[in-house]
Amino acid sequence: MNMQEAAERADAILDRTFAAVEPAVNWTHGETSEGDCDVSRRRAVMTVISEERRGSFLGVVERHWKGEGFSPLGVNASRKMPATYFETPDDFRVRLRFGGNGQAFFEVATPCVDRSAVTAPTAETVGPNYAGGPIPTPDVRSDFWSGGAADSPKS
Repeated sequence: MNMQEAAERADAILDRTFAAVEPAVNWTHGETSEGDCDVSRRRAVMTVISEERRGSFLGVVERHWKGEGFSPLGVNASRKMPATYFETPDDFRVRLRFGGNGQAFFEVATPCVDRSAVTAPTAETVGPNYAGGPIPTPDVRSDFWSGGAADSPKS
């Protein structure tokens, strides 16, 4: 496998992950970085994920990754900025972490492969594509993902 093929595999992992998230979220491509023999692909979620929904979002992604045969490597259980880390059977490392303002960031890092040129990802974003520039804070509201404790019925 060369770096381009590995980048395409990383994109496929991200495509399947986003397809598993219901309700769907808006996202944009993040930076692609290349090492001597590896590639990292990134995507940022542009839908606001409320602090109350972050555990649910992580759970959806973790269940999908486990269903794909990925192995858990670790978690950051911080309430405000949680993260989860997995590895695929073919040694790709996948990560979901939350940054400020409820923005979720995905990264897939490839194992070391044969050196080659790497093209930009081709998947159509859901919402504007901010690739190559600064990614703004999430600005898309979702009835489900952006909701929180204030939206829950009072007991």
